[in-house]
Amino acid sequence: MRLFPAIDLLDGNVVRLAQGEYGDSTKYGSDPLAVAKSFVESGAEWIHIVDLNAAKGDGPVNRAVISAIAREFGSDVMVQTGGGVRSLEDVQRLRDTGITRAVMGSAAIRQPELVEICSKELPIAVGLDHRNGYVALEGRTESSSVHLNEALGRYPTATAFVITDISRDGMLAGPDLEGLAEAARATGIPVIASGGVSSLEDLRALAAISGLGGVIAGKAIYEGRFSVADAIEVLR
Repeated sequence: MRLFPAIDLLDGNVVRLAQGEYGDSTKYGSDPLAVAKSFVESGAEWIHIVDLNAAKGDGPVNRAVISAIAREFGSDVMVQTGGGVRSLEDVQRLRDTGITRAVMGSAAIRQPELVEICSKELPIAVGLDHRNGYVALEGRTESSSVHLNEALGRYPTATAFVITDISRDGMLAGPDLEGLAEAARATGIPVIASGGVSSLEDLRALAAISGLGGVIAGKAIYEGRFSVADAIEVLR
């Protein structure tokens, strides 16, 4: 299982939101390239980046930073990025800057066929951020009537599902082990767990779930609960 250390960008800063609330953010730095470098030097094979401004409709405010990370470290690490990826043109621009995989959320829910179209340009993961099993949209600011189990059957060309229980995200309360195991059983596409990871024990528990392809960790790393190197070793 692979570790995806996370860099969430808001107005160019590295932050973490509590339960997806933009009004409840913690700033962890103003130099995203330095954070990415620290992940690479610790042995990360992937970095997960989210443009929070773009996710809520402010436009690709952080696109230049994301592109700079891909250019600087693309030979050493694979970069997966999401937030505001809503069109074929968005995907093509990310492809041209060296991004390894794009994460589509709201656009994938509204236009499932877009995932297949975009998959011809760049590997696509579908981001499924949910509250009580129902997928949220537009940077988690809107709700939908699409249930997680329904969404898992819609995207045969997706290379992964990034599943986040919003109630746990940024809370260091532990991951939704039961829900993630159920999701992994429901699809043959790898599931990447996100939300709630707080300890190496959480990582060990996730590693025991068949069908999980990786885990995203952010706040636990920034708060010193564990290091990137230790997390990678546990997941191996």
